[in-house]
Amino acid sequence: MSYSAQEQRNLDLVQAMFDHVLIPMDGDAADRFIAADYIQHNQWVDTGLEPLKAFLRKVRAENPDAVHDIKRRFADGDHVVVHYHVRRWAGDTGFAVMDIFRIEGDRIVEHWDVVQDVPADSPNPHSPF
Repeated sequence: MSYSAQEQRNLDLVQAMFDHVLIPMDGDAADRFIAADYIQHNQWVDTGLEPLKAFLRKVRAENPDAVHDIKRRFADGDHVVVHYHVRRWAGDTGFAVMDIFRIEGDRIVEHWDVVQDVPADSPNPHSPF
């Protein structure tokens, strides 16, 4: 897939945010990637950077061994979509997650997500990944 220079910068920004914030669940690193007035659409977290940082600290404390396994990423203009598998502990079937980020300049300014449990047994032979 071919991306414009800006789309590639957006993909790189989101990947760096995953590498430094979401994968290690490091709320303190979020300032480097996410705008202070960040708009959050996830229904588990209030809007803004500080509530996100608090949420990341809470999740890290509850699930210190969580894994975020990125399966694919896409860019479309100022939006980046990331599809990944979250597992909270060894043996956890986890969640299939799709995050959508909107970028302005060099910061993530808005986020939406869809989270689906991965069942241990399914009549469908195709993985969600």
